[in-house]
Amino acid sequence: MPNWLRISAASPSEELTGLLAEGLLACGGSAVEDRGSALVTYILSVEEPSVALERMRELLATILGTETVELSAEEVPEQDWLAVWRSGLEPRRIGARLIVSPTWSDVDAGPDDIVIRIDPQMAFGTGEHASTRGVLRLLQNLDVNATRLLDVGSGSAILSIAGALLGAQHVVAVESDVEAIPNAHENVERSGAGDRVTLLCALVDDAFLDTYGGGSFDGILANVLSSVLIPLLPAFHRALATSGWAILSGILIEEADAVRAAAEQAGFAVEAEDAEEQWWSVTLRRP
Repeated sequence: MPNWLRISAASPSEELTGLLAEGLLACGGSAVEDRGSALVTYILSVEEPSVALERMRELLATILGTETVELSAEEVPEQDWLAVWRSGLEPRRIGARLIVSPTWSDVDAGPDDIVIRIDPQMAFGTGEHASTRGVLRLLQNLDVNATRLLDVGSGSAILSIAGALLGAQHVVAVESDVEAIPNAHENVERSGAGDRVTLLCALVDDAFLDTYGGGSFDGILANVLSSVLIPLLPAFHRALATSGWAILSGILIEEADAVRAAAEQAGFAVEAEDAEEQWWSVTLRRP
């Protein structure tokens, strides 16, 4: 008889957390919740817990390209665990004007508030992660009216939607994971930003930025790993118009000095910083 298992997975590193979450979904997880020390999901399994865990370890090790992933399993009563996970997600105010809400929640919004409704597939790209909140707070401190923005690694498109609803004329949202595009498209259309956000499935690298940038972007949003950000900084600089800006996140606090130094070497000036939990976000300006 099938049993529900609560699976806890310890990420080998902060850099692999997103990939681990995708791997848990590939293993049959109903949703993934980031609890800080571990990622948690629920699966319906006909196997003994020890057998299910061993199978998951092998698959996750293949996906992550690492050695055995630390997993634990606990049998839990049968119920709709996706619904339980969803019930824990509530509207969250981020900064002065933005409220990020699941599609199923009622929102108490004021006349100046902007509500972004996201249908989350897991607890990433929903405003539940500190790095996402850091970008959204910094973004509200900038005048984005009538600007052209680039969202690098757009995921659920939450940052693109925020940029559009805050006044951007056009946002190019680029995501390399083809499976993320349908959900992003739904979120963009639901928000009423479909006429201002263009979704592309591509990898943002130097060639992409030189082809699509060329000084044409007023701002760049990039909530990805610092190991990805640092090599891209010179190309970000070339892709921005004079006095353009870039908001970077996905950076651990202990990595901040290295990112700051690389940004200044690429020709950027640090304009503003934000820190929450172990994550550091920064606004860079091209002088």
